[in-house]
Amino acid sequence: MPLLRRAALTAALAAPAGFVARAAWGLPRALGAHRRRLRPVVAGSPHFYDGKFHNTLETPALAPANTRDGLLRQWHEERHVGLPGGPIPLAHAEIPAEAADLAVTWFGHASALLEVDGQRVLVDPVWGYRVSPSPVFGPTRLHENPVPLTALPQVDAVLISHDHYDHLDLPTVEVLLETQSAPFVVPLGIGEHLRKWGVPEKRIVELDWDGSHTVGGLTLTCTEARHFSGRYFYRDTTLWASWVVAGPRHRVFFGGDTGYTPAFAGIGARLGPFDLTLLPIGAYNDAWHAIHMDPEEAMRAHGDLGGGVLLPIHWATFNLAFHRWPEPVQRLLAAAERTGAQVVVPKPGGRVDVLDPPQLEDWWTAVGSVQEDAHVHTQGPGSALLVRVATRALRLLS
Repeated sequence: MPLLRRAALTAALAAPAGFVARAAWGLPRALGAHRRRLRPVVAGSPHFYDGKFHNTLETPALAPANTRDGLLRQWHEERHVGLPGGPIPLAHAEIPAEAADLAVTWFGHASALLEVDGQRVLVDPVWGYRVSPSPVFGPTRLHENPVPLTALPQVDAVLISHDHYDHLDLPTVEVLLETQSAPFVVPLGIGEHLRKWGVPEKRIVELDWDGSHTVGGLTLTCTEARHFSGRYFYRDTTLWASWVVAGPRHRVFFGGDTGYTPAFAGIGARLGPFDLTLLPIGAYNDAWHAIHMDPEEAMRAHGDLGGGVLLPIHWATFNLAFHRWPEPVQRLLAAAERTGAQVVVPKPGGRVDVLDPPQLEDWWTAVGSVQEDAHVHTQGPGSALLVRVATRALRLLS
């Protein structure tokens, strides 16, 4: 690289030392286990080769490198588009002392409490304020937690879909370690993150796709998803998954975070049909279409799975893409009208009796989206700086 361009790149990447120190506070612990520590745990999986995990289908995680400058610029200039136009209303459902036959409480994004045949399963719990390893940059919550984590009843298992920060949250794990006694049932490799964070071995169950674990009367099966993983710069060092929660009478499918895959039809045929599906509908973009479903794809997956009631997840709580805040649920309901599928959309904190679901209440239209001329954002002061630095660096290197 010519000396002048190297100097320019160095200047572009320079940042005040105080900001860097604050942004890096607690970073090594939040990042989780290093890939060297992960390798002995994951190397035996048939889905792990060439040093990383692979999807069954070829799956690009992002747009080609020659378009990333434009993607970074879009993130800098349009990240406010996904903000709500007003306060997001919360529900404060009373969770019964005894778990129901089939119910679900949605806390926002992908976090939910399942009640299946008298037992409880907590999925992808994220109570942290910022989904990032840093206290300075990264997306922050668009609404408060509707229920304190310490107020949850005892659960029988905690399921994790993958290790991205909006699905595996260190502060939440630390609280659950003290307030709950249930095992963490996770895809291969994520147990190493938990071990680093002090979770005892007896509370960690790691599974590959198609592996199962029994908790009381529930069978928890790790099933295929189409996504990626990584809390470091290194990607795909741990496995990603969807989950089946099957009791003696009822079955639930939890999609976690995934792009559309024909594997859903196979899961439905082997392990379904499902009384309830929780499927991601938000944070879609053409640049990463293979790893995040759009609402129409979620409806297609629901049909593939033999789903009864669909509860949409992965929207409303964090600003992770460029679509309007209420757009995912609006598009999903339009698709449901065409197919006749039954959808429930509780407010964050709302509990649904799946065997007697309520009538649909439109609470999102009144919230709306931020105005076109708004320039507020919720990524923290460091994010705008980091985006500008990364964009400038890519231009200098191209």
